[in-house]
Amino acid sequence: MQNPLLIPFQTPYHSAPFIEIKEEHFLPAFQELIKVSEKEIDDIVKNPAEPSFENVIEALAFSGEKLDVVSNIFFNLNSAETNDEIQKIAQEVSPLLTEFSAKISQNSALFEKIKKVYDQKGKYNLNEEQQMLLTETYKGFVRSGALLNDADKEKFKNISIELSTKSLQFGQNVLAETNNYFKHIAEEKDLAGIPQPILQQYREEAKERNLEGFVVTLQYPSYLPLMTYAENRALRKELALANGKKSFNNNEFDNQNLIKEIISLKQEKAKLLGYKNYADYVLEERMAKSPDQVTLFLNELLEKAKPYAEKEIEELRTLAKADGIEEMESYDHAFYAEKLRKQKFDIDDEELKPYFQLEKVQEAVFGLAERLFGMSFVETNEIQKYHGEVKTYEIFENGTFKALLYADYFPRKGKRAGAWMTSFKNQYKKNGENSRPHISVVCNFSKPTADTPSLLTFQEVTTLFHEFGHALHGVLADTTYPNLSGTSVKWDFVELPSQFLENFCYEPEFLKTFAKHYQTGEILPDEKIQKISDSKNFMEGYQTLRQLGFGMLDIAYHTNADKVGDIKTFEVEETKASNLYPSNPETAMSTSFSHIFQGGYSAGYYSYKWAEVLDADAFQYFKENGIFNPEIAAKYKILLSSGGTKDPMELYKNFRGSEPKVESLLKRAFG
Repeated sequence: MQNPLLIPFQTPYHSAPFIEIKEEHFLPAFQELIKVSEKEIDDIVKNPAEPSFENVIEALAFSGEKLDVVSNIFFNLNSAETNDEIQKIAQEVSPLLTEFSAKISQNSALFEKIKKVYDQKGKYNLNEEQQMLLTETYKGFVRSGALLNDADKEKFKNISIELSTKSLQFGQNVLAETNNYFKHIAEEKDLAGIPQPILQQYREEAKERNLEGFVVTLQYPSYLPLMTYAENRALRKELALANGKKSFNNNEFDNQNLIKEIISLKQEKAKLLGYKNYADYVLEERMAKSPDQVTLFLNELLEKAKPYAEKEIEELRTLAKADGIEEMESYDHAFYAEKLRKQKFDIDDEELKPYFQLEKVQEAVFGLAERLFGMSFVETNEIQKYHGEVKTYEIFENGTFKALLYADYFPRKGKRAGAWMTSFKNQYKKNGENSRPHISVVCNFSKPTADTPSLLTFQEVTTLFHEFGHALHGVLADTTYPNLSGTSVKWDFVELPSQFLENFCYEPEFLKTFAKHYQTGEILPDEKIQKISDSKNFMEGYQTLRQLGFGMLDIAYHTNADKVGDIKTFEVEETKASNLYPSNPETAMSTSFSHIFQGGYSAGYYSYKWAEVLDADAFQYFKENGIFNPEIAAKYKILLSSGGTKDPMELYKNFRGSEPKVESLLKRAFG
């Protein structure tokens, strides 16, 4: 029987043939496609012609195309629809891919050709994108050990293989701990304060487990409402402890030693290449350039935000004291923040949810893309899906096909927590054809129940806009080379498009177009819209400090790997400047900090705040000239479509006319 992953996809737009793919197809496909890709590299190396940009750099950029597609399919499934078999295959496949990658980057004959082209770049008359590809290719090889001696190359390769396996294990442990916990509650009285739609969700979760009463899990659509509304403080504490102890339980899924192993391997890798630490290695290729610059940036924001944060927490403590709570704990925060928000703005998330039906919010984000960039979205059932809940859309621009979009919105056992954008296929231009991308947006929103559609909290509305901002970066991509396309930009630039799009959610004229009651069609009243807009900066000081704490901890792990002893002690020490609540000795945030130990944010978590400076400055430009201004939208579209073909600061200045100002963020956040 033919392996569907090894033949041309006979599907619309050559999309992934999910229906035909079985788990047992993956390992043989990877093994075969690695051989095919190795042959492509071999052909470049053995080409007798004089090395040139076309026969070395360009040939390399387009090599491994099919392997990339299969990798995207597999690892996206491992995040969104995994199972024991896929996780087992991932543990086998990751070392194979890392070894293959190391083989390429440490191929001295190949690097010799790259270096020859790089050293003679003046003679090739390259355009800007070609120059960028050449520079990034050369640097990429150097940063992957091409200049090391043979013994160190072997060491570098082995470290990379070990890192890929341990990072995967970290994520699998967090997923297992999330899935393994649930709280069964028999009596409704123990859930006082929790709105009826959430109780119905808990009932259905119990029913799925053949239990009476209610079940709460650590999936965010289940966990967060309990922390926000439950009057039962003991229950809030129990859930917060369960969530905070993920992979910190001294069991088979414990991540404490894995963290030490991961940061130690990263440190070793950086030192092999001549860097002082892993953060130095990473940040050389970011807008921030150095750990000192990042620390300066984080501390500057900390100094500005902390007085606001302390004032906010004092208000919450006053409310808690009225309830007889003398010492507020972190598990009280969401509950009292919601109480204070209701008092200040008369806004209730549950009261707002009926106005934010998922389908209508999605229509709004599609409509915004149409208004700004002339795009249209058509749902299609012709595209194969990896799960029945996924919806697929063809995206057009002025009648021309632009991209495929997969939308996957609800939590499942095989899906990791959180929300993300990814791609099954990048955009590129080859042989006169502009090959368009296949983009996916994955979230974890509350499922519809028997009598209610999926209704979003306002925070979930902004989450969907955030991920769709990333998606637009992929959809609008218009570059020649796949490795410079879409979100293939400096990591501290990648959050600009996502955070930028969130701003529209707070604009009254835009909100009115879609915030409509799912039963009556009534538009969200003006005073509520105004209150959403007014409440935009509610708890901004606290949220800023929380993000800064994550950023500081991240930089600390990746600059001081050799000083990390006890994980909890290190975490408390490095975040004490940003912590506003007592730390619980039973919990640790680090052990489920997947962004930096499984994802790509190592030494880069600061980029969320960095990008906030960019997005505040960019949106201010729109606000000054009209939020749907077509001329500015056209300039912003150029920024999005350019991907990694230019230095991000140059791209930003071309759009804005000047460098971003931190004052734009401070003004938006604190007035």
